[in-house]
Amino acid sequence: MADRNQTLGDIIRGYRQRLYGFIRGRTASDADAEDILQEVWYQLSRLVDLEAIGNINAWLFRVARNKVTDRYRKREEESLDGMAFEDEDGDRAFREILLADFNTPETEHLRQLFWEELFAALEELPEAQRDVFVRNELDGETFQQISDSTGVNIKTLISRKRYAVMHLRERLEELYGELMGY
Repeated sequence: MADRNQTLGDIIRGYRQRLYGFIRGRTASDADAEDILQEVWYQLSRLVDLEAIGNINAWLFRVARNKVTDRYRKREEESLDGMAFEDEDGDRAFREILLADFNTPETEHLRQLFWEELFAALEELPEAQRDVFVRNELDGETFQQISDSTGVNIKTLISRKRYAVMHLRERLEELYGELMGY
């Protein structure tokens, strides 16, 4: 038991800073990042055989990425209006799929695919654009709230979000076409 606790302690000490930085870059607040980091450590502590993990680095970052994704999926107040595509009738069909109350294997698969692609596309953005998009669209903060906490002018924030939305629309357009059969 002492060896296991020593090993867990070594892993936590060795990866805490890098893993926290990775998570913090994908969350809106320090509190969210800390919560997710604790969830990662908890999942690690529940493993019976730590040696069964071939690459602890890859395992930790994969679990962290999944926890961040799960956190955003669970948010009920998601505001994806800036990401929704309109079909030929002007309806926001994509938003309906993502936020639908019914859960079927198909809708769950579509949601998972979308979130994976969204987070991959977000990673391609400069940090300032990604931050304002996530805080405004996913976390529901107003531009005024973001401006107050960062000191960045509201017009600058709007511009950054506009560039982020343009990139995300372009990046996700192909996925949207595939999902909608275009």
